[in-house]
Amino acid sequence: MENGGKPRDLEDRTFLFAESARGFVKQLPGTVSNTEDVRQLVRASGSVAANWIEADEALSKKDFLMRAKICRKEAKESRLFLRLIDAGLSKGDVTNRDLLATEARELALIFAAIISKSGRS
Repeated sequence: MENGGKPRDLEDRTFLFAESARGFVKQLPGTVSNTEDVRQLVRASGSVAANWIEADEALSKKDFLMRAKICRKEAKESRLFLRLIDAGLSKGDVTNRDLLATEARELALIFAAIISKSGRS
């Protein structure tokens, strides 16, 4: 791990994001809104990791860019659902939610930069 404890490799970083999201949701209150938001978060966070693997193995630049754009979109969706989740009264859960939302934002920015640089070359 580098840069403040974050893995440098995007495959590892996106995996850890999806894994952390799954660990986080296990602690949440089972409200009706959380049930739906958690479902969406689990899908979106896993999709970031899965689509990065697809991008990394892309057969063409067009395929790579499409997968990177999906990664960016799913990271943004993850952040949305994290922000919507009711973390209850536990300060620890609120802190974990905010840390995951920050990571989702950082991932979206990383993918935006990759897309921008790839589109120019």
